[in-house]
Amino acid sequence: MENGTPSDPWQLKTPPLSSGFTMHKAEKDGMEILVCTVGKTVLHYQYRCLADLHAMLKAHGDWMDLGSADEQKEARPGTVEAWGRSAGNPVGGWYGLKKGLRGRFGMYIPPLMEKLGLAEVTHDAKGNKMRAQS
Repeated sequence: MENGTPSDPWQLKTPPLSSGFTMHKAEKDGMEILVCTVGKTVLHYQYRCLADLHAMLKAHGDWMDLGSADEQKEARPGTVEAWGRSAGNPVGGWYGLKKGLRGRFGMYIPPLMEKLGLAEVTHDAKGNKMRAQS
């Protein structure tokens, strides 16, 4: 099993299981980050999003729509995507770190949480959801 390092990244698939991508843990400017590589595109998210999202999902207590959207598009209220960029989350805004590529939180973070045993994720063609694992 992969260990989430640059030389041995987690091999993941988007929630609909239609596209593969990798993710690994790294450090940038003294902050732990997740590096998500989708083809030639590289996105960065704060590593703490895993624990923060897990805590929010546990408090939510039920399935939550993923609602993935690009940074330039408005996130649907009440979704994981909206929470990942909300002023009301623990970091007070975006977990994504690369301006212009801060969105898609609801597409790329849930599969890693599922792999790590922190969440369950549905795998339908559209409209996927997630909920916390204990």
